[in-house]
Order: sequence, then C-alpha cells, then structure tokens
Amino acid sequence: MKKNLVFKKFVGYAAICLIGGVVGFTLVSCNSSAQSAETKSAATTAGTSENSSAASKVYFTTAISPAGLMAAYNALGQKPDNATIASGKVAVKMSTGEPPNSNYLRPDLIKDLVQSVNGTIVESNTAYPGQRASTAFHKQVAKDHGFTAIANVDILDENGSVSLPVVGGARLSENFVGSHFKNYDYFVVLSHFKGHAMAGLGGAIKNISIGIASSEGKAWIHSAGKSRTNPWGGEQDAFLDSMAEAGKSVVDSLNGRILYINVMNRLSVDCDCNGNPAEPDMHDIGILASLDPVALDQACVDLVNTAPDGASLIERMTSRNGYRTIDHGAEIGLGTKVYELIKL
Repeated sequence: MKKNLVFKKFVGYAAICLIGGVVGFTLVSCNSSAQSAETKSAATTAGTSENSSAASKVYFTTAISPAGLMAAYNALGQKPDNATIASGKVAVKMSTGEPPNSNYLRPDLIKDLVQSVNGTIVESNTAYPGQRASTAFHKQVAKDHGFTAIANVDILDENGSVSLPVVGGARLSENFVGSHFKNYDYFVVLSHFKGHAMAGLGGAIKNISIGIASSEGKAWIHSAGKSRTNPWGGEQDAFLDSMAEAGKSVVDSLNGRILYINVMNRLSVDCDCNGNPAEPDMHDIGILASLDPVALDQACVDLVNTAPDGASLIERMTSRNGYRTIDHGAEIGLGTKVYELIKL
C-alpha cells in the first residue's frame, strides 16, 4: 500500500512527527525542540493531497539500493530526452569524496542510474588544500574511488570559469561555475545528504551551488561576493544566503533541465569533503527525489528532525543556522518548503 502525505508547517511550536515503517506513515502532532525558530514559525500550509497543488512532490523510498535509486528517479516522470542521452550531454553532479575515508556515494549504488542516462559524472575542484584541489589530483581521486570504472568523469573547472547571472539575489549578482558546465544539456543532481562543518547541512542546494561552482566560485560564495580567491572569514548568514542564490543561478540557466535526488545514508555530521568524518550515530533513512531542491532538502531536514536518533545531526544543522539556506531559497523563488511526501 502507498500513502501520500502532505507535510504541514505550523505556526508556533508545533512540529510534525513521523511514525513510520516500510508500509506507510502516521501523522501525529507533537512539540519539537529540534527545529529552528525559522522553521517553527513558517506560516505556509499545504492542504490535503487532493488540493495541495502548490506543494512540490517529494518521492521517498527506504530502499537504499540501486533498485531504490532507480525507483526514485523513475517516479519523477521527467528524464533527459533521448537525443540528450544519446549525445552524452547528461551531467550527473555528485561528490567524488575527499580521501581517505569520506562517506561519498559508492559507485555500486549509483552505477545503474548513471549508465541508464549515459551520464558523465561531473565535479569541480575544491577551494581548500587537499587531494581534489587540482584537476590532475581530482581525476586520480575519482579513479581511486571507482567512478571512472562506471562512467566518464569531467572536472567542470578544468579550463576555468564562466559567470551565471543571479536574479533577485540579496548577496550575489553573479555566480562562477566551471566552464564545462555549458557542455551539458541536462543535470541529474545526486546528493549525499549529511551534515557540514560550515553549512550545517549538505543536500541538493549545496550540491548545485558550492558543488557546481568552480574553485574561484566557491570562494565567491563563501565570501558572499567579496573574494574569488579567499573562501575564509566570511559572515555566516551571508554565506548561507549566497549558497541559495548561487543555486538559483544554476537552476535558472538550465530552465527546467534538472532533477534532484538525495540519498540519506551514512548520516554523519561531517561532509564528504572531510576525509575523516565523524562516524554516523543514527540509522540510514532512505532516498528522496524531487524536481524542487528546496522541498527536497526541507523533507530531508524534517526526517532528521523527527528521527529518534538524530540528535547529533540536528545539533550540527542548528548550530550553523543551516536551515537558513533552505529558507532563503524559498524566499528568492528557488523552490517551496511546502511539499507532499509520497512513499514508494
């Protein structure tokens, strides 16, 4: 049996708790101290699944497997056209993972999906010293981690950056992505949802902003448009806002030719950019997919916030004010926080 659920955002201190298993979920109302004040005070409310046309659909499976990943992808009902697939112009954006022990998504999990769209795995160089800071070393990491064995790998900023306009931003007027970004007609954004030492959380929005940004673009986002060489020392909330704005520039440029999948496994408080992340202390949750990156990340946050063992990751997200990126994304039209969770 499949049950479609609509998450409602309540004003005040009411939050939604999920009690669920493989078959479906039951909604109950309870107090939650885990959500940020901004999330608690969100006034947008979806109706029932029959009249919630404003809600974005988020598909969810507990099966963290190649078949589960394909099911989430297929549920979206939107795919690159055959010509784009045949021409090899589908980019699969994911993290190649910082060595030696990152929690990056493993090739055996993603292989079927990547090959089904004839995708090229794309990444950008880091703005911090490490084994992925230059193209040559980054390609070696991709090989060592098994990605070149399942698909071509392209470092988007191997040949520098191009600028994308940011429309409606409060922090940025432009965003810098790798010049190879223009070589692709469609993006499948495949993200490992987890915590992050600076951003608080990493999901779809971070993957299309910091993830697609060139090395200089990463510094630009971190500094909220003040430097293309120095990513350090920027104001935290300005950085969080800038991620949402940079992500919007990517989405606007692609004009609908993009979809998003978040895998909620190995839920460490640390990002895949950390080669020695903290060991996860909560259970895996599942795979979620949407055409709306804001709704998708909000759904993942809600699942963590209502998990009985999510305390560490909740603390990491709240201590960095990580919810702000999602909130700002909704404010500038990147997506909506109102969603319908559909169990596969």
